[in-house]
Amino acid sequence: MSGAPVGLLDHLERVMAAHSIEALWALHVEAMGRYGFDRLLYGFTRFRTSNSFGDLDDVLVLSNHDQAYIDAFVRSGLFHHAPMVRWAAANEGACSWRWIEEQIAAGLLTPSEQKVVELNNRFGVRAGYSISFHDESVRSKGAIGLTAPAHVPQAEVEATWAAHGREIVLINTVTHMRITAMPFASARRALTPRQREALEWVGDGKTTQDIATIMGLTAATVEKHLRLAREALDVDTTAQAVLKASFQNQIFILRN
Repeated sequence: MSGAPVGLLDHLERVMAAHSIEALWALHVEAMGRYGFDRLLYGFTRFRTSNSFGDLDDVLVLSNHDQAYIDAFVRSGLFHHAPMVRWAAANEGACSWRWIEEQIAAGLLTPSEQKVVELNNRFGVRAGYSISFHDESVRSKGAIGLTAPAHVPQAEVEATWAAHGREIVLINTVTHMRITAMPFASARRALTPRQREALEWVGDGKTTQDIATIMGLTAATVEKHLRLAREALDVDTTAQAVLKASFQNQIFILRN
């Protein structure tokens, strides 16, 4: 691993100035690459329950892994059984993937977790670190896996972490905070500007007729926008739509 430090202040200034998740992610991939992590997998949800991370369509997933790996690990749902996901769900902070080796040696992995390890080995996902972020809400959870190149042993990763672990955690934490402050939704669940505006006025306590007057529309058209917003967000009531859109930062957006 190169372990070459980034210009920390310059990088954080660029992170704070970024205006989209795509721009943030490109900066982050570049920064982590300079520390020797060539593949990243980030996930964040605001719909966590006691035994689930919520609907996968509501989980923000960012990665530069091969699509075949993402399909096999994420889209199939196998990630639910990943040892480091189990660790991240129950902990905060950084964890070396040496922990997985210790779990294997102690015979503590379930058959499903062993399948994840086998998949990771096939794709060269062997050495790295995971970071589980602190989130204020019990419904929220964010974490990232930092993967070293397939030929790099865990011992090299440990050396890099000993030298630069604090700044790596800082960069990841600031990037996580910036990402979660931005609007995100799957393309299928993104709101149109009219749907977003109608939900904002509902959130402000306006009636359908109030909103029709404010937006210069008929009450029937406002109802249509609200119905389509409920469908896009996959909820039953407008109150639920306001809450979910707020969780996804799709309404009451601060314009840049």
